[in-house]
Amino acid sequence: QVHLVESGGGLVQPGGSLRLSCVTSGLVFSIYTMGWYRQAPGQQRELVAAIADSGNTMYSDSVKGRFTISRESAKTRVNLEMNSLKPEDTAVYFCHARGPQLTGWEFWGQGTQVTVSS
Repeated sequence: QVHLVESGGGLVQPGGSLRLSCVTSGLVFSIYTMGWYRQAPGQQRELVAAIADSGNTMYSDSVKGRFTISRESAKTRVNLEMNSLKPEDTAVYFCHARGPQLTGWEFWGQGTQVTVSS
């Protein structure tokens, strides 16, 4: 059974930093593209950042230069370092795992709340 468990969310002031982590189990971590999505109240879920098995990364324009995604294969963990946080970054952040193309393998974590407010 596959599990993705996020941690590290919380309340932070504008300009502050948070580090989210997602520990996975039950999947072959090395072959998955890992990503972080977020969903604010009344908004659609959006992709924030992703890192492929090759290590290639992508970021949404709204977080580019402020967020950094990384993966630790030995710990089957993906991290999201968030700096210079803004109130508009407030959302529930979800960890996501996508298997190789055409497999249809896809898994989600339960989400962790990030609130940026003074």
